[in-house]
Amino acid sequence: MSDFNPINLLFEDMEKLGPGSNSDTLKVLDMLPKSVHEVIVDAGCGAGRHTLALANELQTPVHAVDSYEPFLASLTQRAKEAGIEHLVQTHCMDMADIPNTFREIDLLWPEGAAYNIGFPHALKTWHSAVKSSGFAVVSELSWLRDDVPVEVRQFFQAGYPDMRSVNENRSVAQDAGYNVLTTHTLPRETWVEGYYDILEPRAKALLDHLDKVVRDFAAETLEEIRIFGCSEDSYGYVFYVMQKA
Repeated sequence: MSDFNPINLLFEDMEKLGPGSNSDTLKVLDMLPKSVHEVIVDAGCGAGRHTLALANELQTPVHAVDSYEPFLASLTQRAKEAGIEHLVQTHCMDMADIPNTFREIDLLWPEGAAYNIGFPHALKTWHSAVKSSGFAVVSELSWLRDDVPVEVRQFFQAGYPDMRSVNENRSVAQDAGYNVLTTHTLPRETWVEGYYDILEPRAKALLDHLDKVVRDFAAETLEEIRIFGCSEDSYGYVFYVMQKA
């Protein structure tokens, strides 16, 4: 492990690289109409918590896509330890290139990753890769109410100015060629357990690191956690369960 790679220093060996839980992943999966999913793509899989949950539940191979090789290596190791390495196929590539690699996707599952290329752009980009009447389950950071604490609004105006409300994201999905079947908002505890409760002490320990990039990354992480603490549930990750129109 590099002593100066902030991503490694903060996230190494973490099962969760964002808010979420296996129970929520499986709960949302159960919201889909019963169907056979032959081609499943987990876009922006990270270390693959949800990849493993989907593969284990469906007993169907899952194509795990991420642009950061160390995360994919961790996923491969976890799949072996779980005895389901035959159900996980990793691809080190950009999410935006999915239509060039995959055709006729039955189930596209980007959990907490679409923002990397923008929610509207992601949905439009992936649309051609999803088979007719296929499904896309995309979780996206969303405003949950109109009355947002001032410092929370300011934080996201700088960090994610394109964040939208649930209704706005529904419209975005419809414009991109999907029918939104239902939504599911991640519970507050899924942000803390196994994620912020691990990141916070790690980030605090890095505030005195020799490298300024590492120190800045640690400080930004702690500020994100602080903002979450005073957010008054004004934002959250929302799953948009969609079917290609």
